[in-house]
Amino acid sequence: MKTTDLISVLVADIRPAGAALSRKLILTVLVGAILAFIGFLIELGVRPDIGNALVTWRFNAKLAVVAAMMALGLVECIRLCRPTAKAWGMPLWGSAILLGIAALTEMVMSPNASWGARLVGSNSVICLTAIPLLSIAPLAALLYAMRSGAPAAPFVAGGMAGFAAATIAAGIYALHCTDDSPLFVAAWYSAAILIVTILGALLGRKVLRW
Repeated sequence: MKTTDLISVLVADIRPAGAALSRKLILTVLVGAILAFIGFLIELGVRPDIGNALVTWRFNAKLAVVAAMMALGLVECIRLCRPTAKAWGMPLWGSAILLGIAALTEMVMSPNASWGARLVGSNSVICLTAIPLLSIAPLAALLYAMRSGAPAAPFVAGGMAGFAAATIAAGIYALHCTDDSPLFVAAWYSAAILIVTILGALLGRKVLRW
């Protein structure tokens, strides 16, 4: 059988099961997110001033940007499960735009002299450690669910699984992190997400290969 014929057969088989695969992916990721949240509560916990933070635009912007990144990543993971899907990078450039807008807003609304302190923050090391660790369960769940599909590019699909898992972890970690500046989020959250994205790509190349 020719490769094109094989892909056509796979597409015909996958289309009816597309909704089922999407449900499986979402449910599996939900389990992974719950496990990550339990670990978060045990090791870190919610910041003590969460009530006050909820009425500030920086904290809410942080959650909104991370949630949007997570949604983009999960949708792309579902799409990449199809053997004919091609990577188009929307979650990456979409996230860059969101982070850029948030960072520019911060720079406009705060004095120039404060930019450096807001960028460095006080939790950079914890951020670079906590987000990758909290990503373990969601990443494992995503890779497990995506194996039910037939990704045409396992390396890319794995990378997107890492990206989505890291944004889930970032959303959870954001409840603990007291650095709410968009400059901090753009720098350190992005760095942590990049680490998990690379890890996911390396794992996906082996785990999602068919």
